[in-house]
Amino acid sequence: MHELLLNVEGVTAGYDQDIDVLREVSLAVHAGQVSGLIGLNGAGKSTVVKTICGFLQPKSGRIELEGESIAGIEPHRLIDRGICCIPQESSLFPYLSVEENLLLPLQGRAKRFAGEIARRYEEVLGIFPALGIKRRAQAGDLSGGQQKQLEFAKAWLQRPRLCLVDEPSIGLAPILAEEVFGWIERFAQAGMGILLIDHNVRRVVRMSDRIHVLSLGRITASGGREDFQGDLHEQVRQWLGLDF
Repeated sequence: MHELLLNVEGVTAGYDQDIDVLREVSLAVHAGQVSGLIGLNGAGKSTVVKTICGFLQPKSGRIELEGESIAGIEPHRLIDRGICCIPQESSLFPYLSVEENLLLPLQGRAKRFAGEIARRYEEVLGIFPALGIKRRAQAGDLSGGQQKQLEFAKAWLQRPRLCLVDEPSIGLAPILAEEVFGWIERFAQAGMGILLIDHNVRRVVRMSDRIHVLSLGRITASGGREDFQGDLHEQVRQWLGLDF
């Protein structure tokens, strides 16, 4: 059995007091597994991530990490609980070097990572060798694919228990997108729990241990990979209530 890391139970949330973007959303992420979240644009997928990360407070429901509520914890404190987010938009500091972007999260918590920083840095350059070549370059001068690689390398350095990955392949060429999905699988093999959101529905289904379908702020279907075999086009059409 894989350990339950994240448990979202009956969460309702929104940006306006009278408008709910998420309605009684429930999903789970287990250690060493990928949980996929799929849905149309505007379904509320990124809002799920923002709510888990504490940028948006739920009106009702529970969000638990390893059985403990994380409601009310400030977003910048959640990394100390083992949560890391790789957002759709860049979170890099463009005028800092690749090396500075990589090391900044560890240096800010030097006591926790004492004696580990140098070893982890060398390890991550072995996994992402292109960053070693570019380590003195400003992050803002990297290509889109290199910047995405830097985002994943920064997450790997921190060794989170839970990694939330929002649209990692958007804007990337297919060959680069496959590299990204390979990194995600490597994270899961290392024991991390992954919540994956991506527009490539077939790829998400193929690599996820469990899949959740979000439509108009509600989870309309959930199941294992085996439940999403066959005519995926027809299944998604029905679950999302589409006619195409």
